[in-house]
Amino acid sequence: MTLSLSLQVRGLDHAYGPTTVLQHIDLDVPAGRIVALVGPSGCGKTTLLHLCAGLLAPQQGRIARPAGPSAIMFQQPRLVPWMATLDNIALGLKAQGMARAQRHRLAREVALALGLPEASLAQYPAELSGGMQSRAALARALVLQPALLLMDEPFSALDVGLRGQLHQLLLARQAQSGMAVLLITHDLMEAVRLADEVLVLAATPGRIVARYQPPGQARARGEALVHRCAAELLQQPEVRAAFGLPEQEAPDSATAPPAMEGAGLWLPAAHCPASRAGHGC
Repeated sequence: MTLSLSLQVRGLDHAYGPTTVLQHIDLDVPAGRIVALVGPSGCGKTTLLHLCAGLLAPQQGRIARPAGPSAIMFQQPRLVPWMATLDNIALGLKAQGMARAQRHRLAREVALALGLPEASLAQYPAELSGGMQSRAALARALVLQPALLLMDEPFSALDVGLRGQLHQLLLARQAQSGMAVLLITHDLMEAVRLADEVLVLAATPGRIVARYQPPGQARARGEALVHRCAAELLQQPEVRAAFGLPEQEAPDSATAPPAMEGAGLWLPAAHCPASRAGHGC
């Protein structure tokens, strides 16, 4: 079955003055799938997200977005400090012109489904914990029922427990809605845990150097599998070079560990026939 595309990027280049930030970016984010874009600081991940969101105009190349609504989550929750939590969550619905009673009802339903206590909905952002602020930001995005959700390292400031909870909430809602998700992260573990496809960016200029498909469904991946897949991905020369890690000596065939059972599909971007043809893998 062919999946409909919620986001398609072809031949994207972008520069700030004389400095090329992104070069020859091709990627697809189908409906119902999560694509993670992972790379070191300064490789152009956030610039690419802003281009996909329409916050920046592409200088060269083409970006096709879904006809339905899109939503974006930033590195910080960015809640409006003088508005109660419920009004923050309903802010996008208000911008769409939805009546107050209806937008509050929908916002409350999503907020409670994401584990926000009823009492917190009347509080202001400064009165919420960091984890509750992140839940509110996620609720604000999901209440729009977006066809495309763009996420810029939204969980990076959370502790491991809260991050895991929000990972599971995101996966559950994504499975229910069938939305497409483009996740920007510098965390290989997070990328492998959540994504159907992981794209690795190198810097100077930002370009896709590898594509990796973790095995199985994201919601079914246990911790051990995520750790092993992330470790395997980090052994690939293209990934090590992207993160500025030293080259590794080739393992001796007699002592090399066996291939990982259920390992995902690894493909350096340069060896992807579709990439050479100007299309995503």
